[in-house]
Amino acid sequence: MGLFSTTKDPKFDPERDLPDLTGKVILVTGGNSGIGFATVQHLARKGAKVYLTARNEERAKAAIERLKAESLEPGNGTVEWLELNLSDPRKARESAELFLKKEARLDVLVNNAGVMSDTSQKNSDGVIEPMAVNFLSTFVFTRTLLPLLTQTAKEPDSDVRVVFLSTQTLSLLKGKGPRFRNLDDLNEPFSGMMAYVHRYAKSKLAMTLVAKQFQRKFDADGIPVTVLCLHPGTVYSEGLAKDPNLQMPVIGTVAKFLIKKTFATPTEGAYCSVFAAASPTVKAEREKYKGAFLMPPGKLSEPPAPEVESTELAEEAWNTAETLLKEWGV
Repeated sequence: MGLFSTTKDPKFDPERDLPDLTGKVILVTGGNSGIGFATVQHLARKGAKVYLTARNEERAKAAIERLKAESLEPGNGTVEWLELNLSDPRKARESAELFLKKEARLDVLVNNAGVMSDTSQKNSDGVIEPMAVNFLSTFVFTRTLLPLLTQTAKEPDSDVRVVFLSTQTLSLLKGKGPRFRNLDDLNEPFSGMMAYVHRYAKSKLAMTLVAKQFQRKFDADGIPVTVLCLHPGTVYSEGLAKDPNLQMPVIGTVAKFLIKKTFATPTEGAYCSVFAAASPTVKAEREKYKGAFLMPPGKLSEPPAPEVESTELAEEAWNTAETLLKEWGV
């Protein structure tokens, strides 16, 4: 999800600009709809074996059938379902462990799945949903896959990448002093009509900070894995189309018309993710792109908030995640 920018008429064209991905194994979280679905579609068309993660098997299978009907021709790649429930970090770890049993390599992980909740309700661990899904479970899922990512990165001519979908809404936290010292910090309530957006932004900031930390750790260990964060643009996704506000008579109809005219389609909205995942430019100029923040359709950009570059905050978020997960036995 993103606000404040659009990605119409992008210059990057996946069909034209992506290389043959035959032999590559790619994992895309939240791939059964929206930007995730389009990301899977673009990458599978180029020959990759793509794992589409979703909580619901029926929806995942429906998405795969749709992919086959719309885009997968002889010579294209394949798509498989991997069950993933990010609402609970234990289930996220179990899903990653299952993947490790299925595959002997992982070339690209695209952490696409995310949630923006309009409530501050906490789960059984006492964490609000956006922090559980967007930060803690995504962290656990990625951390559990590190051995396979590392193993693949050590192969000759490897090009291993980890992509995190962030958001332009991080700008809402600019100069606001966000902290991640403990559970109370993660559950910061915020107030007002935009409280839910601020909670979402903070969960994505935590995720973006640990993404940066993953890159620092890979670099320190001399492992050639490229980590990128990105804002996908403002996209008219299937989730947005179901927004109750857009179902209102007259106002909803007008708003939907304007949105369709100005927002990117999911296919276009996936361009930045696909660029980060597979563009040969990233491999050719790895030193420039590793740890970078991208804007559509794949432009290097300053992060929406300077806090993203804080190593202190990154270590704070990482250590708090590790401490909480250890307490929960994850």
